[in-house]
Amino acid sequence: MQRTQRPLPVRLARANPTTVFLVTLALVLVGLFTPGVFGGVLLLALAAALVALLLTTWPVQAPATRVIRLVMLVLLITAALTKLL
Repeated sequence: MQRTQRPLPVRLARANPTTVFLVTLALVLVGLFTPGVFGGVLLLALAAALVALLLTTWPVQAPATRVIRLVMLVLLITAALTKLL
């Protein structure tokens, strides 16, 4: 790893939480309101990114936070599969 490259958790910790929330909200709304398969695929791609983030941050999260994140992930995947069918 070069000196200018930072590990992923360090870069994620430096991200602005408001910006991350607004971008995620925009992606969810676009996925929900886009008709057909494209909306479902977009939601599944977002769910895959959130699974990766969940696995990265799992050891440092409190049990209550883990449960909330898992519930939100299940809801997102359910909405994506509903759009695909």
